[in-house]
Amino acid sequence: MPEPRSWPLVVASVDDVTPSMRRIQLTSPTLGAFEYLPGQDLALGFQRDAAGVVRRRYTIRRFDPVRRLLDLEFVMHGDGPGVRWAHSARPGVSIEAIGPRGKITLAPAAGWHLFAGDATAVPGAFAMMEALPAGVPADAYLAVDGPDERQPVALSQTNKSVSWHYEGEQPRLLDMASAAGGPRDSGHAYLAGEVALVSALKSTLIARGWPPDQISAKAYWNLGRANAGHGEPELKA
Repeated sequence: MPEPRSWPLVVASVDDVTPSMRRIQLTSPTLGAFEYLPGQDLALGFQRDAAGVVRRRYTIRRFDPVRRLLDLEFVMHGDGPGVRWAHSARPGVSIEAIGPRGKITLAPAAGWHLFAGDATAVPGAFAMMEALPAGVPADAYLAVDGPDERQPVALSQTNKSVSWHYEGEQPRLLDMASAAGGPRDSGHAYLAGEVALVSALKSTLIARGWPPDQISAKAYWNLGRANAGHGEPELKA
């Protein structure tokens, strides 16, 4: 795993890829030394008040080492420090990041890959799916607000697919994700999103015969509760 370090970054561009997903591109001359694994994240530091900084973690959607550009995506829901910053972000604005962070990345020995979660899981799922070799199959089951939240992903192989689900379809998401894919002994599942959804997905997969060590589960947020100052939800999946 690459060692995390501090990176002084500047906003290069801001783009709304869907009505609720904002992509912010960050740059710095120091990024010439940046290395990461698909699925890892950056912890951005936001000034909370005079008392100090609060951190929030965002999965690296894409990195261009030649142009030294990092893409992060923000789900524009709620009123947390990351969303407030993303609303006001403009080219030239500075932000400090620590990373790369996170131990969940592609399992190299897996014969196929399953991704499932809510809108906050989309950047990580797509980053990892795009990094897979052409011959390795993968399926994603993602819950978003509605059809206008479906964003494109660069998957040219027919053995990789994305199934979109909308608000209120959690039972169908759980059923389809747990029934997907190939033999359980060759797959690896990556679950991400709100605590209750990730917990339900993990429990459903285990009930369907998935070994726990072939499931990587990460809760990004908890409904009705702010994350802790270091960027993690207080409750775990």
